[in-house]
Amino acid sequence: METIADPCASGNDYVALAADIRRWSAELGFQQTGIAGVTLDADEARLLAWLDAGMHGDMDWMQRHGSRRSRPAELVPGTASVISVRLDYLPDGTDMWATLADPSLAYISRYALGRDYHKVMRQRLQGLADRIEREVGPFGHRVFTDSAPVLEKPLARNAGLGWIGKHTNLINSGAGSWFFLGELYTDLPLAPDVPASDHCGTCSRCLEACPTGAIIAPYQLDARLCISYLTIEHAGAIPEALRPLLGNRIYGCDDCQLVCPWNKFARLGAEPDFRARHGLANASLVELFAWTNEEFLRRTEGSAIRRIGHARWLRNLAVALGNAPSTSAIIAALQSRREIDDPVVREHVDWALARHGAG
Repeated sequence: METIADPCASGNDYVALAADIRRWSAELGFQQTGIAGVTLDADEARLLAWLDAGMHGDMDWMQRHGSRRSRPAELVPGTASVISVRLDYLPDGTDMWATLADPSLAYISRYALGRDYHKVMRQRLQGLADRIEREVGPFGHRVFTDSAPVLEKPLARNAGLGWIGKHTNLINSGAGSWFFLGELYTDLPLAPDVPASDHCGTCSRCLEACPTGAIIAPYQLDARLCISYLTIEHAGAIPEALRPLLGNRIYGCDDCQLVCPWNKFARLGAEPDFRARHGLANASLVELFAWTNEEFLRRTEGSAIRRIGHARWLRNLAVALGNAPSTSAIIAALQSRREIDDPVVREHVDWALARHGAG
């Protein structure tokens, strides 16, 4: 992180600069930009209680980061304000309910259908930092987009971008929740915006819709039950009791967003990079299960999906195939992987075949 001795002594008009930052951000394609301070005491207490309860599962790295996640100035010394942005991503032409309703198809969380959002967001945020630097000169900054210990949703809330809903996702009253978040930590003394207020009211649709009951109470998510955690973050065997509840969801889950009333205001993403690739919006389970490791790597190049690796991809698909109808094509697909070297995948294949009476 580049630093300057005293950003307050530079003579900049920081009120005007904040307005310019919003304008430059919009020119770069972000739908909204806000500014947050660096105090997150209440959120830190909630995070520590969540970790103490073990609800982070085997994401041990969340504990290893200590207080750097909730104290921006510890992660990046000198941080005085955080610029928070959001970017819509919902792709056009994808009937999510239809895909979920067809057990022969694979459901992939909509955020992962196109290019890896980390790369898109990081490039644009760096472009914003470069534009600020041309205006004020060298300043301390660092770009983040779900890539380091950052409490991005509390920061976005404090920047006025939305409130954290009962499903623990950020909701914007005029744009729903289908958007990515990114942050620019800076040593600029920018005035924070007014935090967004909560508008979930008495609604409990997300709690009722969660396939595994992972939203154990309003604003409380137990990652150990969450399909996104189980299919993406969790490396071992998926608990047997939860497998039937995954349905055909092979990478992430969007159910809590699909039922959220505020998403009637959601806007389709305008970014071409987020459009579905390789027919993944409604691909068949059998087709995806046949991918070799080489084909998996080729078809997921530049995608967030690649990070789970081929074995975990097959594990997830085996569960979905076990939940699918007992057709000859599905049973044949499972039997084709019965002798696979990976013991975790093999165990899930055997479980799926047993579900079809073909064990």
